[in-house]
Amino acid sequence: MTYALPPLNALRAFEAAARHLSFKLAAHELHVTPAAVGQQVKALEARLGVQLFERLHKQLILTAAGQAYLPGISKGFRHIADATSQLKPSGAVLLQLGVDGAFDLRRLALAEFRSAHAEIGLRVLQPAGLHELIEGKVDALIARGVGHHPGYRCDRIGAGSGLGDWLVAPEGTADCPEIVSFRQWLRMLSGETLRANRRPRLVGTVGG
Repeated sequence: MTYALPPLNALRAFEAAARHLSFKLAAHELHVTPAAVGQQVKALEARLGVQLFERLHKQLILTAAGQAYLPGISKGFRHIADATSQLKPSGAVLLQLGVDGAFDLRRLALAEFRSAHAEIGLRVLQPAGLHELIEGKVDALIARGVGHHPGYRCDRIGAGSGLGDWLVAPEGTADCPEIVSFRQWLRMLSGETLRANRRPRLVGTVGG
């Protein structure tokens, strides 16, 4: 069976904005800008050919179509979330990792980590921020520009100055075996990058 579905990001933007009746609060939840939420909703309305919101001065109101659409979309997301939460590699300890939306996941070499640590069922939530970590939706978080947060252990990822990226975990669970293994993995990747940057470059010469 083929499902006729709008883009998932547009549905997420609509569902969050409809719950909050605010593009700003939806943007905070989804870790994007209010303008991005507004653009996603506008694109969804254009695709459906139906207006979902009345945009009044400093107020967002669901239209009759939006009110009818919201329950089914919210229920669909709950079913997806429930089905996903029940999945876990057999015999593995689940590690739920949150990742800042601007972070390039390719830097983490996740496929290699999973191969090297079959005992850990790694699940990634992106975008995610301190809000998800504090609420317990993730066990650890790769965040940008945190550095220090009371009650949490923050380990710098990579070297250099500036805001930087950090692995953040609650102090009470920061030394759990699965988080320790991932922290060591990040340090190994950082060391390999540093060694690669230090290798002398061969400069070619033009012979006559």
